[in-house]
Amino acid sequence: MADQERLRVALGVDDAQPSSAAPEDSTTAPGGHSPSLMMLVLLATLGVLAYSVFLLNPRNIGDPLPYALVITAETILVVQALLAMWTILSSSYNPRDFAFYHAQDRLHDVADIIRDGTEDRPQDWTLFLQDKPVVVDVFITTYGEPLETIRKTVTAAVAMRGRHTVWVLDDGRSDDVRDLAAELGARYVRRLSSNGAKAGNVNHALALSRGDYFVIFDADFVPKPSFLVETVPFFVDERVAFVQTPQVYGNLNNVISRGAGYMQAVFYRFIQPGRNRFNAAFCVGTNVIFRRKAINDIGGMHTDSKSEDVWTSLMLHERGWRSIYIPMELAVGDTPETVEAYAKQQLRWATGGFEIMLQHNPLSPRRNLTMDQRLQYTVTATHYLAGICPLLLLLVPPLQIFFDLTPMNLTIGTGTWFLYYAGFYVMQIAIAFFTLGSFRWEVLMLATVSFPIYTKALWNAICRKEQSWHVTGRAGRATSPFNYMVPQVLFFWFLLLTTAVGGWKDWNDGTFSLALAWNATNTLILGGFLLSATREAREIAQAARAEKRASRRARRVLGDRPAPTEATASSDLSPTGGAR
Repeated sequence: MADQERLRVALGVDDAQPSSAAPEDSTTAPGGHSPSLMMLVLLATLGVLAYSVFLLNPRNIGDPLPYALVITAETILVVQALLAMWTILSSSYNPRDFAFYHAQDRLHDVADIIRDGTEDRPQDWTLFLQDKPVVVDVFITTYGEPLETIRKTVTAAVAMRGRHTVWVLDDGRSDDVRDLAAELGARYVRRLSSNGAKAGNVNHALALSRGDYFVIFDADFVPKPSFLVETVPFFVDERVAFVQTPQVYGNLNNVISRGAGYMQAVFYRFIQPGRNRFNAAFCVGTNVIFRRKAINDIGGMHTDSKSEDVWTSLMLHERGWRSIYIPMELAVGDTPETVEAYAKQQLRWATGGFEIMLQHNPLSPRRNLTMDQRLQYTVTATHYLAGICPLLLLLVPPLQIFFDLTPMNLTIGTGTWFLYYAGFYVMQIAIAFFTLGSFRWEVLMLATVSFPIYTKALWNAICRKEQSWHVTGRAGRATSPFNYMVPQVLFFWFLLLTTAVGGWKDWNDGTFSLALAWNATNTLILGGFLLSATREAREIAQAARAEKRASRRARRVLGDRPAPTEATASSDLSPTGGAR
């Protein structure tokens, strides 16, 4: 009985270690490949096509300027929506085949585990592929994140099932992080420079390590014990370059974090799985495992862009390598919680996408990609153009209110117009209800107010302006959110004035115009964003006052001598400049 119990533990079928043979796909949306979702997507596609016909009908064309704004924005949105629908319809493809399950069943040698007496230490179990032991390095990239955040990630990474070596790649150059790595049994690497940002950090670690495969985790993504068990078996296929898992967030605590998290939920649950069918799923920078040979084939991680993940994926696909995406929750991290963190994250991501569009057009015949891959990377490269569309649409109602310029010459009734409009937008909301469980107003808010970020990203890409590297959750002095949302504040006051003028005109005319309703809705959305930013600014001010009180108390205890804290030592380097 003792031998049988030890065997159960070694196979991972005890209560504490679920069997790898039947993994629970915990992030696949309810009905991920259900007929109901497919029906909704097909209906939404028909709605998009009907709305397109309505917009392009010559009888419906209004004044040139507002019509040009509407048709430009809606063309981008319609094309993006149609390609997203096509990708979602392809999401039933399952990358786990017989070879995967066969390799997973033979990932550990039971006799070897029992002989070494490591039944209770799954992190020491040797990993085998095709009966050969493999070496796995786990890279945790850090750049000034809070020490406790790093501790959670390193502790979980060390405990992952399967023998591996954890490396802490510290571009923050912190002695505390160095000591923490030593305490937790991880290796520590500190570079002399930060060239190449995160990609350069990983390339530097690759020069020091010798693993057949390497995993990348951001410092705020805590892996689950089964990460290697669920990803390594895919590499039994010699063509697989990397296996990507989703970014799942555990800090949906406020409007910004919920909006940022929900905005990506459909992408990770439906879009990325659909790209498996086209061999176009791309790396997202964390929660990913690479084959070293594949990265060596392209000369290392791509360092000429701050979106090194997408660029590296593109280089690999052009070289004929295969990618795998599995919609399984294998690591939980943090999404931006402040306006500043969200703005910097989106600016970096959008700049990287626009760089691909302008510098490495996937549709070019020089690219060694399949037609499906060309389309998918084009969608990726142009995705953030959809974020600029709200700017164009925000300008349409004021043109009608102030200058009586209408985008559409409606020769049909309001009810008929609403049916066309609902075919596009209401069906998108219906899909959101199905995939996310409800319509998330935070997503609508962030999608509407983020146009200054994406406009700046497009300008940066056109001018090839160097983009600074910023890390989600990095420790440091928080600054007012209003420092990062001046355009939104100006637009709010402009739209509020426009709503007042529109209301006055409609009152005198005895009518209620669509332009007024549209403009008032935009005003409310921007106002909601300003309200959330005001709350954030109040919390930052309260935290700053509490810090000052604590500092004064510390000085009194020390006899009015300044406390040698990290905050005071680095005050000259704070984003706002000057001492506190």
